[in-house]
Amino acid sequence: MATMTMIQALNSALDTMMARDSRVLTFGEDVGYFGGVFKVTEHLQQKYGPKRCFDAPINECGIAGTAIGMAVYGLRPVIEIQFADYMYPAYDQLVSEAARIRYRSANDFTVPMTVRMPYGGGIYGGQTHSQSPEALFTHVAGLKTVIPATPYDAKGLLISAIEDDDPVIFLEPKRVYNGPFDGRRDRPVIPWSKHPASEVPEGYYKIPLGKANIVREGAEMTILAYGTMVHVALAATEDSGIDAEVIDLRTLLPVDIETIKASVAKTGRCVILHEATRTSGYGAELAALVQEHCFYHLEAPIERVTGFDTPYPHALEWEYFPTPPRIIKAMRRAMEA
Repeated sequence: MATMTMIQALNSALDTMMARDSRVLTFGEDVGYFGGVFKVTEHLQQKYGPKRCFDAPINECGIAGTAIGMAVYGLRPVIEIQFADYMYPAYDQLVSEAARIRYRSANDFTVPMTVRMPYGGGIYGGQTHSQSPEALFTHVAGLKTVIPATPYDAKGLLISAIEDDDPVIFLEPKRVYNGPFDGRRDRPVIPWSKHPASEVPEGYYKIPLGKANIVREGAEMTILAYGTMVHVALAATEDSGIDAEVIDLRTLLPVDIETIKASVAKTGRCVILHEATRTSGYGAELAALVQEHCFYHLEAPIERVTGFDTPYPHALEWEYFPTPPRIIKAMRRAMEA
């Protein structure tokens, strides 16, 4: 089986779907000739032509609006917002149009479009290239929000997103595009080729949306994470000596509440991780869900380890980014409570 980076797996997903379905096309800033700023769409224009893989003007509102029109008329566009930080001009189109059309038209029209966006920090990108806006999408009825953590999941989830009949926000943790970064920035970079989840089938397969993955079974606590934080959670568990069960949510909305409930019922403790700012972050929703569904199983207060309530800092990136030492402190608080 082929070994792929997350970038290559995403490219393979697009290639697979463009070959299977002539309605699938992709566009965005530098997506066509250049193959995307991170090369996710490399060679697709040469293979499928400039009508199915092309460059768009620097206008995120126009990119999203054009894709919505295409989707309503029966195509399945996959657009790339070059960085999630650039999404805000398109937000009105995604919220007021893409998310609403099925409801507004009483199911006469749907919007089968996928919005790919690299997101997250750990790359010294500062406040305009490191943000984690997932909570802005999970708050919107009518949108699905997906975040893969490995190459295998990235391809399978992207294919499911493209085949979905409703708009899907597909956030790609760019810090793990080329390797499973675990937050230990003082250690050598590990390539995906050393990780079992880099083995990716070259053909068609899909991973259902709304189904989480238990990446490490444990008995003493549950850690809920997604994207880069899955790998940081595993590193923190290894360093802490605490037998934690690590759940990769994969899909934030719809969230796999049954897997969360079963795990917390078993462990009695829960720690939630994300890079985004703390206040009104997606971790707050997870904490509320765990409290609602697992209250009588909890043996300690739920802990959250998140970014801080400040624009993403360039100079203090590693103070902001949740690393294993900060997570281990939260894990020990949960164990000692």
